[in-house]
Amino acid sequence: MTDDPKEVEQHDHRAISVVRGLAMDAPHAARSGHQGTAMALAPLAHVLWTRILTYDAADPSWPDRDRFILSAGHASILLYSMLYLTGHGLTLDDLRNFRQWGSATPGHPEVGHTPGVEVTTGPLGQGIANAVGMAIAERNLRARFSADLTDHRTFVVCGDGDLAEGLSHEAASLAGHLGLGRLIAVYDDNHITIDGPTELALSDDAPARFRSYGWHVVELGDVADDLDAIENGLREAMSVEDRPSLVVLRSHIGHPSPDVDTSTVHGYSLTSDGIRETKELMGLPDEPFHVPEDVLSLYRLAGRRGAEARNNWEKRISSTEFDRAQWDAAWAGSGIAGWEDALPSWEEGDAVATRKASNTCLQALLNVVPGLIGGGADLTGNTGTTISDHGVQGPDCPEGRQLFFGVREHAMGAVCNGLALHGGMLPVNGTFLVFSDYMRGAVRLAALSQAKNVFVWSHDSVGVGEDGPTHQPVEHAAALRTIPNLRVIRPADANETAGAWHSIIGGVGPTALLLTRQNVPVLPGTNDYAAVARGGYVLVEPAGSPELILVGTGSEVSVAMEASAILAAAGRSVRVVSMPCMEDFADQDAVYRDAVLTPGIPTVSIEAGVTFGWDRWADRCVGIDRFGASAPGERVMAEFGITPEALVAAAHDLLYS
Repeated sequence: MTDDPKEVEQHDHRAISVVRGLAMDAPHAARSGHQGTAMALAPLAHVLWTRILTYDAADPSWPDRDRFILSAGHASILLYSMLYLTGHGLTLDDLRNFRQWGSATPGHPEVGHTPGVEVTTGPLGQGIANAVGMAIAERNLRARFSADLTDHRTFVVCGDGDLAEGLSHEAASLAGHLGLGRLIAVYDDNHITIDGPTELALSDDAPARFRSYGWHVVELGDVADDLDAIENGLREAMSVEDRPSLVVLRSHIGHPSPDVDTSTVHGYSLTSDGIRETKELMGLPDEPFHVPEDVLSLYRLAGRRGAEARNNWEKRISSTEFDRAQWDAAWAGSGIAGWEDALPSWEEGDAVATRKASNTCLQALLNVVPGLIGGGADLTGNTGTTISDHGVQGPDCPEGRQLFFGVREHAMGAVCNGLALHGGMLPVNGTFLVFSDYMRGAVRLAALSQAKNVFVWSHDSVGVGEDGPTHQPVEHAAALRTIPNLRVIRPADANETAGAWHSIIGGVGPTALLLTRQNVPVLPGTNDYAAVARGGYVLVEPAGSPELILVGTGSEVSVAMEASAILAAAGRSVRVVSMPCMEDFADQDAVYRDAVLTPGIPTVSIEAGVTFGWDRWADRCVGIDRFGASAPGERVMAEFGITPEALVAAAHDLLYS
């Protein structure tokens, strides 16, 4: 390698041309993808990976690495190219297999699928909110465990589409309020969307908007090919510690191709002729996936640039005095030894809303599950997501574990995904179940990413009462159960709620915890954590062989218990099954499932919501297949037939039909 500045500059720009070549070649091989943004941002990526980011490609999961998020996930080939070139484990064949079945280079980045990918992005705006969560996680861990163990930054690259989505507004507003000084967003201001120029639908003054949120803004102008200007802008942002920074970079999508600054190059417009012409302009041979050895060596050297920092960190973690049990538990997303003993229990016959029982569990776990952090979307007390005596997260209390998200449900879910995927955090977030609709994008990505994120949704039925159908969830539990890899738990009472928390802390992936507003009785037999963990279990078994099974979930299990008593008094032999989690029950072996819901025995289900999905488990379904109504909760339940008497009538109808 030469030390001559002009030769270094020429070598850098030659390397950038190679990245631009890959950005054209991979989508062309796939006949699918997005070329233009990756081409325009190749110089930015070069500066980040060779001059700015602290990372070690030999250990992509090193806890104290800088985090990089490509919120504009459609430009995934740029990220894959950099991960290959810097030695994160991808190969040139992986780039050749871009967007193909089984490849390590899917259309949009997926965490856990490709080494070096921090979050799953694609739906626009999500990555910005994820980055906010990661910045909160870094600050919290640094405050609680010292800068010797946690001392890094979060970088996110976003575009016009990200900033147009409402989610990004919510997240950016929260980040500015929290003063997240180690969060740096680079806004690729290329003035192009799929439909055409951004001016068709967008005339925002993004820098002014971000300044109003409390961000530091660096307006670089039209310098997308000026490496030193990009570096200087990033370093200015990195010097600001009291607020997040937005670096605005005017780029030209598709540069230097003949399709520059067109909407067509946003996607896949450059085929053989256009690629050949562009490579000729850049001085590259007309050869697909051309990566000369000197360019690969440049990037591989950059990929190990952080090796010394990682080695020093490993020495510090071995020599620094800190609570290692707390640290290890935080990074495992679990509890310290004996954490289970902290869970509370309730006496049979007590009447407790499961949202309140959940908050009792959460508060009891805080000292033994050190990663717990979170709160609610302006409904913290209402949803049982209050975290007392552990500080309120903010610039004056960076160690605080109570987060107030404000009325920002979608950002709340996505921010908590970022907290979870950063590591060291086990986030909890709460709102009313009916508002899970506002969060669905984040919930789906939590499930796709297997982020250990606890979605607490209270006011889980028409039992909400007087607020009426706009606030009464009927279809929401069923809708959430359709999301793969999302565990939906609707506990019957306070003790099942403790069992749900036991499953959450000891489990993996995201959980939806659906909780009552109203008090529900504590039932006999619900304090068996192992039974709750199986998703469904026998709560009442008659003396003789059952001739009928009643199965319920949530507050309706007590209704099933009352109905079984009425039927038993009439001489019927009835088994009652509580099914807090259909997903966990479905995961049990057939022998266990058949022992609980025995084939051939007539079965009636009851849940205060739509009956969709219950036909898998029951022969007759009692539910609410319409919107609710405004009235006191007990009256609404009665009017819609969520009563012991209605369940008894359904059982008789099934038995005698």
